[in-house]
Amino acid sequence: MKSSDRNYIFWTLIVLFYSNMTFPQTGSTREKIAGIIKHAKGHVGVAIMVLETRDTLTVNDNYCYPMQSVYKFPLALAILSEIDKGIFSLNQKIHLTKRDLLPNTWSPLRKKYPNANIDITLRELLKYTVEESDNNGCDILFRLIGGPAKVNQYIKSLGIKGISIVATENEMHKDWATQYKNCSTPSAFVNLLYKFERDNILSTTSKDFLWNIMTQNIIGSNRIPGQLPAGTIVAHKTGTSDVNSKGIAAATNDAGIVMLPNGRHLAIVVFVSDSPDSESARNKIISDIAKVAWDAYSTK
Repeated sequence: MKSSDRNYIFWTLIVLFYSNMTFPQTGSTREKIAGIIKHAKGHVGVAIMVLETRDTLTVNDNYCYPMQSVYKFPLALAILSEIDKGIFSLNQKIHLTKRDLLPNTWSPLRKKYPNANIDITLRELLKYTVEESDNNGCDILFRLIGGPAKVNQYIKSLGIKGISIVATENEMHKDWATQYKNCSTPSAFVNLLYKFERDNILSTTSKDFLWNIMTQNIIGSNRIPGQLPAGTIVAHKTGTSDVNSKGIAAATNDAGIVMLPNGRHLAIVVFVSDSPDSESARNKIISDIAKVAWDAYSTK
C-alpha cells in the first residue's frame, strides 16, 4: 500500500470518528443565550463550564459586573481556608452586640436575635451569611478575617484574576457607587467555582459544609433552579441590589453548580447589571439561560 493511500485511510477514519462523537452544540447554545440577552435591558454576562472537562462558554465577558451578595461565596471560601489552617473553628463562639446587627439592611440574624448580646458559633454565622445572605453576618465575617482586602488577597492567591473585593455590605449600603467596586467577570467567577469543586482548595469537611449550605439556599429559587427539573441539586449564591430612584437595579445575579443527570457538574454564572426591567423579568433572564445550559449539557 502506498504511503498516500495509508494517509488517506487514516484521515478518513479520523473524520468518521469525530463526526460520530456527540459534542454540546456550543454554537447553537451561544445563539440561544444571545437571543435571551437581546431582549434584556442593561448588561448581561454569562459563563458556563462543565467542571470535569473545563468545556467553557462565555458571553459578554469583557466587563466587571457588580457582584452584590454573590461575593459572600469567596468570603466563605476565605473563612473556611482559615479554618483548615486551624486559625478558626466552626464551633468557636462569636459574640453579637447591638452594634453588630445594623438596622435597615437584610438580616434574618437580627430578626432571630433582636436584642443581641449572645454568643453564636461560626458555623451558624456562615450559614446565615451564605444560606440566607445575611448582610450583618457578612460584615461580622469580614471583621473576623481582617477585612475585604484579606479576602481579595486570598482569591488572588488562588490564581484567579478578574474578581475585586474591596468593600463591606455596610459600605455598599451607604454609597450606591461602591457596589461597582466589588465586581467580577463571569469567567473569573466560574473559574473560582471550578477551584472550589475540582482543585481541593478546601478540606473535604469544609468543602462539604459549604456545598451543603449552598444547596440549602432559600433565596433565588426562581433564578438558576427556576426552570430545571424538580429535584435537581443546585449549589448556588445569589446577589441582588436595591433599585435606585431611576428604577435601575445595579445587580441581579446567580452563580452556582448544577448536578447533571450524567453525573457531571455544570457551573453557571449569570450577572444582570444596570437593568430597568422588573425583578421577575431579571430573574427570568437567569432561569432562561440556566435552562438553555441544562438542555445543552445534560445529555450523556
